[in-house]
Amino acid sequence: MAKKKRSKIVRYNKWGYIFLIPFIVVYLVFQFVPLVSTIWNSFYEHYFANGGILEVGPNFKGFENYKTIITNGDLLTYSSNTLIMWVLGFIPQIVVSLLLGAWFTDPSLRLKCQRFFKTVIYLPNLIMASAFAMLFFTLFSEVGPINSILLQTGILQSKFAFMDNMISVRAIVAFMNFIMWFGNTTILLMAGMMGIDVSLFEAAQVDGATATQVFFRITLPLLRPILVYVMITSLIGGLQMFDVPQILTNGTGNPGRSTMTLIMYLNRNISTSKNYGLGGALSVFLFIITGILSLIVYKFTTKKED
Repeated sequence: MAKKKRSKIVRYNKWGYIFLIPFIVVYLVFQFVPLVSTIWNSFYEHYFANGGILEVGPNFKGFENYKTIITNGDLLTYSSNTLIMWVLGFIPQIVVSLLLGAWFTDPSLRLKCQRFFKTVIYLPNLIMASAFAMLFFTLFSEVGPINSILLQTGILQSKFAFMDNMISVRAIVAFMNFIMWFGNTTILLMAGMMGIDVSLFEAAQVDGATATQVFFRITLPLLRPILVYVMITSLIGGLQMFDVPQILTNGTGNPGRSTMTLIMYLNRNISTSKNYGLGGALSVFLFIITGILSLIVYKFTTKKED
């Protein structure tokens, strides 16, 4: 009887493995093979010279590509650019998302038209980043409406070149990332808040806890798993920041390469100079940086429980 039951379980479980086959095939073809190829390229000198006519390599160079990236200082510069713009966009994103999530899930407020507002705040996430970048480029150009409004109201005496100022360009990129992603973050946090047992809030109210105490003593601690997920996924997305600064600065990363991100630098090596060796080494560095920072975020946002 036990053998019959075990054979039935084995026959039933085989369908799970069959359904996993498409995922495994897609993973091997589109992720594992490119990953191995990238690591392989990072140890070789392989690029195109004379405008892409003359192919040089592949010649085995060991860790020369890694040494080149570290010694020229570009890795540190572009990593700091990327992290600065991510932090500037993520801090207001998480604050606003927490506030909106708390308001929308608070039954005592009885907010009307919640579905409409939830749809509106999520809409920017559906707009293509390229269209968003072109819109902001037009808004903040020297002949754009932002300059016109500031001149007419007397705030500025002459036109301000937003795209030629390091602080303003970084702020625009960060603001765009905030606008595009805070709706998605709000939905995730709301899902976490709605999963919290309502009896905990009722007990806190009976004990005389204020709304602030309930938020910091009950909501935030129980939201920790969702917050960790949001922070890590946002960090990974921030390190992959490309389309917004690429279009906004026409791929130059100006002024003074202050908006040049790691992926823009990688794109320059791969698309422009066709340097697959340096591109592979930079991709490996990006993978390592992402892993280390994600681990740091995870360690700082989780605590050991007895």
